[in-house]
Parts: sequence; structure tokens; C-alpha cells
Amino acid sequence: MPDPSAQGYDVIVLGAGAAGLFCAGRAGQRGLSCCVVDHARKPAEKVRISGGGRCNFTNIDTMPERFLSQNPHFAKSALARYTPGDFLDLMTRHALTWHEKTLGQLFCDQKSGAIIDMLLAELEAGGGDLRLDTAIEAVTANDDGFEVETPRGRLTAPRLVVATGGLSIPKMGATGFAYELARRFGHDIVEPRPGLVPFTMEGEAREAFAAMSGVSTPVTARADGPAFTEAMLFTHRGLSGPAMLQVSSYWQEGASVSIDLFAGADGAGILKELKAEHPMKSLAGALETRFARRLVDYLVESGRVSNTGRLADTGHRELETIASQLQCFDVRPAGTEGWRTAEVTTGGIDTAGLSSKTMESRHRPGLYFIGECVDVTGWLGGYNFQWAWASAAACAAAL
Repeated sequence: MPDPSAQGYDVIVLGAGAAGLFCAGRAGQRGLSCCVVDHARKPAEKVRISGGGRCNFTNIDTMPERFLSQNPHFAKSALARYTPGDFLDLMTRHALTWHEKTLGQLFCDQKSGAIIDMLLAELEAGGGDLRLDTAIEAVTANDDGFEVETPRGRLTAPRLVVATGGLSIPKMGATGFAYELARRFGHDIVEPRPGLVPFTMEGEAREAFAAMSGVSTPVTARADGPAFTEAMLFTHRGLSGPAMLQVSSYWQEGASVSIDLFAGADGAGILKELKAEHPMKSLAGALETRFARRLVDYLVESGRVSNTGRLADTGHRELETIASQLQCFDVRPAGTEGWRTAEVTTGGIDTAGLSSKTMESRHRPGLYFIGECVDVTGWLGGYNFQWAWASAAACAAAL
């Protein structure tokens, strides 16, 4: 029997982040009554801080191969049916503009708040309700659908969408709520791990890298996955920068990270050119034209580069050996900075229990999971927002 004291909707969406707001807005504009519930005081905080406040809202080079999942095929359907171009069309309708920063990364000219305002406007256009600062005390299922208990009353709906995110950035309210709820309905969880997160070092390496804190240099880096050619940043705790954040999602504890300080270029050729251009300098002195002084000092101190003798007196074979060493600047991180600074969660709700077309649970009809809580994690650079939009759109179309 329906509870006469409860407020009924067609759809309840748990989570007022990118995926939740976007899903509710689209569902509402299809004629469904929607209520979005979140314990946070403000909506879409991850959107707000993204891209240094500019919101790197998508990537024009989005493709399924740039997402991690135990099932690499799962994301294909949703990503194909809602593309970066579709989101750009939405932004155009809201008079928002954008620019490409690098590697297909698109940023909002009007800053992140404009993206949030757009999501809220879409929700309002669909007549959706937004209940912020509202704890979710209990979620139960019955023959009529779902009941959500909150301090402000009970909500009911035949369909429930879970978009409460993963475990990254707990200071913004991240919790394991989605995983706990999924387990209750028979879903397996791929162990969540911090993704897109800086590495930490220990011992001599930590001290040496701390001395180079703030130094950034282009590298090609690889862990147990694809190679990334982007900037690497030395920090007081270890290594960061886009290249390190990218490989962190693939890195396994105890493993090494392979780093090429020549960023994929012909290292031996570069050293030979330096010899021709600066024959009277030492190798270290010549390398200062290419690398930061503190990095060169470290290469000397660690025995990889000589600071004595002239390049004119250094044979090509020796230069080739040194180049090989600089192209194998491998490190073994002690760990990562963890959930505190992780931009995303890798792992999550096993996709084997979800429909790739609708995001609906295979264990409980009417239950859907979208966004970061699902075992689909994108590369750095707008890919995770595109998954939020695409998974939300797939879900909304099926509600």
C-alpha cells in the first residue's frame, strides 16, 4: 500500500552532482516528475572546482579506449549515443562558450559556475525538485518501487537513480553510499582505488624530489597501461603533474613507473645535437639548456650525468648510453596521496550487473546507477564529465 504521507515522484535521483542533475533535467523534460536529493549544501561541487574553476567539461577526443573498466566494452553504447558535440549543443543553447586548452580538453569561458547554472536551469525546465542539505536516512524497496527516508519526510517513486559518486575528495562529502546500496541489491563491487592522484615517495627519493619541488618537465610515462606524454611535476611528497596523474589510474601497489625524460623524442640524437652546439660545455652544463637546473643537479648527484669534461671529448656511444639511462628514469612510488587528492575513483559497481544501454540494474528493475560510482573511469582531461553526461543521458532516455 502506498504511504499517503509520502511525497510521490516518477523518479528519485540520489546525488546532485554532474550526472544526477543532468539525468533529472533530461528526465523531467520528458514529462517525468523528478526529485534530486543530496546531503551537500551546494550542488555539483566537483563541477565547481574542476579545471581550476574553469570546468574541463568534456574532451573532443573522447573514445571508449580512454576509459578504464573490467569490461572495456561497457561504456561504448552510452558514449556513442551522447557525444561531446551533443553537450556543446546544449551549451550553445545556454549561450555558453568554450576553448580548447590542450589535448582535446574543453574549458568553459564563463567558468564552472556557469555550467552548474546550466544544469540547474535544465532541471528547472523539467519541473524537477532539488533537495539539498538533506540526509538520506534509509532506502527501501517494495512492490511499488522505492522509498527514501529523509529528515524532511519520505519520498516514493517507482524508479530510483543512484548518482552519489565515488570515494574521491572526501572533504567534499564523498562516501561509499552507492556501493553499500548496490551490494544490498546483489551487485558486486570492483575494489575502488584512488585514480588521477599524485604519487608519494620514501627515503632518499623523497628528499631528492622535495628539493626539486615545483620543477615541471615533459615526460613520457607508463605504468601497467598506455604511455602518456605530458608534464611531470616534482613535489614535496613525490611526483604529480598530468603524466603522473594519468598513469596513477593504471598503477598497482609495489610496481614501478617508467619515465622517459626525453618525452618520446630521440634522446641520443638530442645529446649529439647538444655536443655539436656546446662542445666546450660539460654534459650537465649543456643539459641546462633543456632541463631545469635543479633537475640537472639531481641527475649529476645520482650519477646519471657527468659535470666534468667537455662534450667535445665525449664519444657518441657514451652519449647513447647516457640517453638510454635518461629514457629509463624509472621510479617505484611508495604509494599515492590517496582519496584526499584523488580526482576520481577507479573501480566501483561491477558493470556485469548493469545494462550498458540503460544503466538499469539487472538484479532490481527500476534501479539505476550512473556516473562515477560505476566501474568506468576516464583519463584526465574531461573524460569523466563526458561519462557523467553520457551515462545520465542513457539512463534518462530509459526512465
